[in-house]
Amino acid sequence: MLLLVSPVDLSEAMAASVGGADIIDVKNPAEGSLGANYPWVIEAIKNSLPENTKISATIGDLTGKPAAASQAAYGLSKIGVNYIKAGLLVSNLKDAEKIAESITKATEKTNSKIILAAYADYKDTGTINPQTLPDIAENAGASGVMIDTHRKNGKTLFDHMTTEELKHFVDTAKEKQLITALAGTIQKHHLPKLKEINPDIIGIRSAVCKKNDRINGKIEKEKVKEFKRQMNTKGRVV
Repeated sequence: MLLLVSPVDLSEAMAASVGGADIIDVKNPAEGSLGANYPWVIEAIKNSLPENTKISATIGDLTGKPAAASQAAYGLSKIGVNYIKAGLLVSNLKDAEKIAESITKATEKTNSKIILAAYADYKDTGTINPQTLPDIAENAGASGVMIDTHRKNGKTLFDHMTTEELKHFVDTAKEKQLITALAGTIQKHHLPKLKEINPDIIGIRSAVCKKNDRINGKIEKEKVKEFKRQMNTKGRVV
């Protein structure tokens, strides 16, 4: 499994990188679960980190407007990020499919990979069931799928979906040769379950921020190092 850490600025990105994050995922939590950051922030981070650093960036929790979403994805692809994450905050499959198709078409001639995200708290938010995501991604030509939580209210990924449901999601996506990622206020004590589920990527922010505060806390490199160490430790997590 790879560790994805989500900084909001260059200083946090440096801390995450030095701490051992495999993917630097630039976002803006003040604008939502997958809140988009400014292009100049993303570009500065990309240009400041080692050349081989994998960079991801979000284009937001998308409630519709596939054309606007496609422009955002196109812009990120021109910056040259490796992964573009798009949250499908919509209530029906047709809207999700339109967004997915638009952003993959906008980036099809680039090296950026589209990762489509749905929400574990879909029953509370009235959005699409994440289990539909692998088919949407496959049909649209996206590279991967992700489950996150939309409402950051202290509840975690595992408060909304069972280990069995998450494993089914990951296994189904892997059968379609899609990249798989899980996030949603993940903490170290969730690692045994995550190792059982075995997604390609684990995404975190609050777990490596000061006081576990994803909004006001800053990413600390020592916390990133410890989380990565625990990921690579066999057996019990301490």
